[in-house]
Amino acid sequence: MAFSETELADLIAILRDAARVEILPRFANLAAGDVKAKSHASDLVTVADEAAERFIEARVTERFGEVLFVGEEIFERDATVVDRLASAERAVVIDPIDGTFNYANGIPAFAVIAAVVEGGETMAGVLYDPIRDDWQFALKGRGAFLEGPKQPRRAIRVAKPVPLDQMHGALNWAYVDGPVRERMLKGAARLWGGYSYRCGGQEMRLINEGGGHFALYGKLSPWDFAGSALIHREAGGYSARFDGSDYRPEHRDGGLLLAPDKATWDLLRDVLFD
Repeated sequence: MAFSETELADLIAILRDAARVEILPRFANLAAGDVKAKSHASDLVTVADEAAERFIEARVTERFGEVLFVGEEIFERDATVVDRLASAERAVVIDPIDGTFNYANGIPAFAVIAAVVEGGETMAGVLYDPIRDDWQFALKGRGAFLEGPKQPRRAIRVAKPVPLDQMHGALNWAYVDGPVRERMLKGAARLWGGYSYRCGGQEMRLINEGGGHFALYGKLSPWDFAGSALIHREAGGYSARFDGSDYRPEHRDGGLLLAPDKATWDLLRDVLFD
């Protein structure tokens, strides 16, 4: 049975509760021992990430039963959990705090990201902003929307295509290989501009609503992109891995480029990589 709008509303309520109970009370209120580095000095995890993920997992299990639960912090303990996404009947994928670097440094640009994957296909996605208390969401084949307690539901749409020298968007090269990175940055000089919020969830919210034209990411994680890529697609956008192949939730490499349409994607691919 496909994931329903009622189930999605329940999932969003869980994310909002996690933010209220575990995330917002700790924001700009962390002790030195509450923050740890993972793969490098700016790749951080906080007690809030861990507590929020535990909170969401418990509530998801209570509401949806024994689904496959995939979280960023769970992956740190069991990397095989992502491999099971392709065959799971239903999986709930969570990034409890996307933009932990910002969160840990008191910068109010972070997000909670969720996706529901069934049979290897993303069926629902949510990008929740705890500061604004509103969320972008999509169900596969039903369009993309923005909603919140003070934000009446409205459809969202990616930007219209523009000439190359007018394009701006999220450009993240941290996980792009050296020689490819050099070509990419040289090509980026032909664009109007690029930026990084150090929070893919907030960058994707901007792109999904037409505030920017493209987004590029070198590292793939299902908790970052399974939900946000679905919302982008339902908002009219086009995306693919750098080699042009379709992105799937279990993918961990190959990069991701998102654009308003296929023609713009092809143009950006040529300029940034060729």
